[in-house]
Amino acid sequence: MQFPFQLSDDKEFDVVGFGTNAVDYLITVPEYPAFNSKIELDHYTEAAGGEIASTMAGLQRLGMKTAYVGRFGGDRAGEIGLASLVDEGVDVSFTENILGANTQIAFIMIDAASGERTIIWQRDKLLAYEEPDAPVAAATRCKVLHMTPHDTHACIRMATAAKTNGAVVSVDIDNIFDDIEDLLPLVDICIGSAEFTQKLLGTTDVRQGLCELNSRFGCAITGVTMGKSGSLLLCDGQLIETAAFNVPGGCVDTTGAGDAFRTGLLYGLITGEPLEESGRMGNAVAALKCRGTGARSTLPNKIELLTLLKNI
Repeated sequence: MQFPFQLSDDKEFDVVGFGTNAVDYLITVPEYPAFNSKIELDHYTEAAGGEIASTMAGLQRLGMKTAYVGRFGGDRAGEIGLASLVDEGVDVSFTENILGANTQIAFIMIDAASGERTIIWQRDKLLAYEEPDAPVAAATRCKVLHMTPHDTHACIRMATAAKTNGAVVSVDIDNIFDDIEDLLPLVDICIGSAEFTQKLLGTTDVRQGLCELNSRFGCAITGVTMGKSGSLLLCDGQLIETAAFNVPGGCVDTTGAGDAFRTGLLYGLITGEPLEESGRMGNAVAALKCRGTGARSTLPNKIELLTLLKNI
């Protein structure tokens, strides 16, 4: 099945990302600690993360041309986060440094036995975009606009500008934000966590939830990431279930696996792959990401991705 979109061929960027960036402090422990206990950590790492920033870095590593739109604090973490994107080759001309604000941070505890993680995060309110702040010029220069809807009204303005200029609008969503139901009718690709449809619609049946998202809001493609169970996509009434890949060498850390899935899915869209193969690409990028600690350290290049796809 082909994606139901015709991408523009005269845009400066393949994908523009608008949304979260972060610096993660990743702590690996032998096992998840019991409440009110002590445990010695195996090791810890400081690394750049954040859903949208990580997806832009992943797409850039696969050879796409990307730009990141977002705000960093005027602190050391902001310097780390911005430098990480520059090093990957992501265009950062639409970023801002907000003096007096703290860059979003996350403390992430990783269970060494399984690679599963628990995230504790904070985002400074000074980093938020109000609707008039939305940098709509960036949304007019891309084939795909990919967002997290933390600043919903700014996202609505960005999505409107993108669609007016022929771009596909994609969202990465795992929670309910104010007025999210006003944004979703502007979304072409809505990929959430396995729990998202229950949070929004109250249904525990994921397949039913995806159908309802499509019916109620008109999103052409709805989907969920399901960890070890792979992914599920709905398009034109057809459900596409794709199995997860085994992590080469074993799973070290699942942090950013969902961001990595979206990297692979959008890569498939941009390179003209069918939806089924793009789902496989999403799962493959996620598996390769889980080889190492942090959201980006082991995101694959094109050769690594194609090698895994070919060998399965």
